[in-house]
Amino acid sequence: MKHLVVGTAGHIDHGKSTLVEALTGVDPDRLQEEKARGITIDLGFAPYRHGDTQLAFVDVPGHERFVRNMLAGASGIDCVLLVVAADESVMPQTREHFDICRLLGVGGGVVALTKADLVDEEMLELVRLETRELIAGSFLDRAALVPVSARSGAGLDDVRRELAALADGAAGRSDGGIPRLPIDRAFTVRGFGTVVTGTQASGVIDGQGELTLLPGGRQVKVRGLQVHGETRPRSHAGQRVAVNLAAVGVEELQRGDTLTTDQGLCAARRFDGRLTLLDGARALKYGARVRFHQGTSEVMARLAIGAARSAAAGGDGGGAGEVPVFPGVLEPGASAFVRLHLERPVALTRGDRFVLRAYSPMITIGGGVVLDPAPPSGRLRSAAGFERLRRLDALGDDEAAVLTMAGEAAGEGVSLAALAPRVGRTVAEVRRVAAALAEGGTLVVVGERLAASAPVEAACEALLAAVGAYHEGHPLEPGLPREEARERLAKQAGPALFEHVVGALAAEGRLSGGRHLALSTHRIVLTDDEGRVKDRLAELFRRAGLAPPDAAAWARQEGVDGEVADRMLKLLVRDGTVERLDTLVFHRAVLDRLREDVTGLKTGAGDPVRIDVAWFKQRFGITRKFAIPLLEYLDRVRVTRRVGQSRIVL
Repeated sequence: MKHLVVGTAGHIDHGKSTLVEALTGVDPDRLQEEKARGITIDLGFAPYRHGDTQLAFVDVPGHERFVRNMLAGASGIDCVLLVVAADESVMPQTREHFDICRLLGVGGGVVALTKADLVDEEMLELVRLETRELIAGSFLDRAALVPVSARSGAGLDDVRRELAALADGAAGRSDGGIPRLPIDRAFTVRGFGTVVTGTQASGVIDGQGELTLLPGGRQVKVRGLQVHGETRPRSHAGQRVAVNLAAVGVEELQRGDTLTTDQGLCAARRFDGRLTLLDGARALKYGARVRFHQGTSEVMARLAIGAARSAAAGGDGGGAGEVPVFPGVLEPGASAFVRLHLERPVALTRGDRFVLRAYSPMITIGGGVVLDPAPPSGRLRSAAGFERLRRLDALGDDEAAVLTMAGEAAGEGVSLAALAPRVGRTVAEVRRVAAALAEGGTLVVVGERLAASAPVEAACEALLAAVGAYHEGHPLEPGLPREEARERLAKQAGPALFEHVVGALAAEGRLSGGRHLALSTHRIVLTDDEGRVKDRLAELFRRAGLAPPDAAAWARQEGVDGEVADRMLKLLVRDGTVERLDTLVFHRAVLDRLREDVTGLKTGAGDPVRIDVAWFKQRFGITRKFAIPLLEYLDRVRVTRRVGQSRIVL
């Protein structure tokens, strides 16, 4: 089953609601005030089925005072039923509604010339000409113009036929993507509680699942849902949906809120996008206060103008050699990259269409597309800012978006969960894009984080340089301590990417990793004097046995440079020839013999063997100064276990 949303558009009292009722048998005017006044104030809805396609009519208000409600309905439509009354022809709201549909990227539609029974053929032909002039060169350029009378029924079958052709040619909305329901109404139903309604923009919503309410971020439980008045286990993109929510009051909801999944969309306070002014609009100054409309949201905003787009570039992501121009005023008909600062957060993602209306008078002045709902702090009016948005403007190129946004995060990288709502795709979709980029060598994937290859390569070179410099300053050290290296590279590589860099360099054979990082080419080279001192110290501690001397005192006595002796002793400790026990140093071979001697006490003994300090001192002919550290060493290597004042040989 395909699902399409058809929005009506046109001037007040041109017969939109009457035509929808004649086509569907459903009166879309749901409010008593609407019926009494004969105009549509809020959104009305009516289902209509053609074969395997379910069409949902969204009947929107025509009166200029209710255009904000019209925008709430138009934002979710796939195609339009443009209504022009044959006895009045094209009127102001006809033009504004048509402009809004163009700005929102509506894909196609049908034009109904209503009240055809009230005019003669000459008048009808004049209305055809004026309507053709309005839609020339637009998405409705090839649309059928169908004369119809809802009251007499003449032409209704022709309208149905054109709608059927439209439905047959449309792809319908995919079930893929992020579940998203912009809320246009919230009310209470006795026995059920809070109910919200909207036209589902994308994804699938489970009738017993959990959703996130944006922009607040509150988790809500779905108790049930209806599609076009019928209870269903789930709802799909393109359907008119009512959702029963648990544990949330109607006073906590408002038109403009959005139901989605956790981290499905960004709650944006500012965003970067591309804006095009209508030809008939007034020039728009940098910093102008405007009315921002997207989905069912209406928010006041301030406008920052970036680089203007040339007509040749066309806003399609082309024009790599384009020279940016940064105007202070956006002229009618012009297009530019912009940054909008919203007075309250709105649920957005890349690719969302929006409309701007003037602060006063409240008329539609332009519209565009969101390119990044969570832009970094870089300058908008710069060559780099222009180049960044030029890449993001290629809306069909998810790889360019992922690379651009990951590149902005430098060596810190960005998580898949944070990137997906900015790109406008699910985490699974972004993961597939990232895998392809990683295979091509332009992106690095580390667990759930992504980073562009260039900053990762720069971090690799920076780490190699830091380790090399450390070797020069400390030639006898094993290498740069790992934690010190992590701190040095903190601005170039976050924790996850630092470990990736170390691992990658180790895999390439350029770095040896561990507690100390060393270049694979690094070798400790001793002078002849240093080598002799090292050998003499090793022999000194081997001969001294369990009563080793103080190395510094030995150096003074033997006339050896104290610093050289200290460095050589550290080398002996590092390569395992000797081991420090507290402040004392013992030769490894001496400690090994001690372990064998104490372990051998168990040989032939039936009962547990106990030893104490006095016995140990007498047995090995040493003082308490040496006995205590050695006994603690035996405990640590699990040769003995202390019990009170004595020890048991294990």
